Amino acid sequence: MLELDAVTAGYDRRAPVFRGASLTVAPGESVGLLGPSGCGKSTLARVAALLHRPDEGRFVLDGTEVTGWRHRAPRAQRTAVGVVFQQPRTAADPRLTLADLLVEPLRATGRRTEAAARLAELAPAVGLTPDLLGRRPHEVSDGQLQRACLGRALALRPRWLICDEMTAMLDASTTAALVGAVEAYREETGAGLLAVGHDRVLLHRWCDRTVEWRDCLPGEKGGRPDGAGPAAG
Repeated sequence: MLELDAVTAGYDRRAPVFRGASLTVAPGESVGLLGPSGCGKSTLARVAALLHRPDEGRFVLDGTEVTGWRHRAPRAQRTAVGVVFQQPRTAADPRLTLADLLVEPLRATGRRTEAAARLAELAPAVGLTPDLLGRRPHEVSDGQLQRACLGRALALRPRWLICDEMTAMLDASTTAALVGAVEAYREETGAGLLAVGHDRVLLHRWCDRTVEWRDCLPGEKGGRPDGAGPAAG
């Protein structure tokens, strides 16, 4: 289970992005988190991806409370979660080829010997042809680069996927291909999914259930409580 309980988070403790947000995703479940731009959903996604420490609240992953974020999180928790961001060009090292990008997590965790075999699995799974693998980010389209970023997120076979506006900048055919790749992976592994976005039609079609951002928050009708600071994400 992925459980976020009464989480308060932001980038200034005096003015958090949101207060008291709660959300759960069961193993194997796909949950869409729907909300307008700037409401705070991307910040909550970063907490769930172990990339941002909340100011208050609890995050329990697979029955164990998370106490460290980023490199301070235990490796078992870090590798249990794969994340895909909205903007692939800010998420990819411009010096790496797409092949290197795909297997970057394996090398970072001391599993270089597995890289060639895993690359042979990942590239076709996300729709990257051999001619693209030797190119660097500036030599490919946004859609091709996002395919590589998705492959990177799947490289360590995570039990949980966080897709934060993964398809927001892409055309319909690329969106369908990426969603299809995620669902094929989930069918194979039973991974849980948190898909964050503002496209109601996409999330309703993609996910088992969709949660409105306001319903994650305490207070009357899920409204933002008094004192919440400026939103981000």
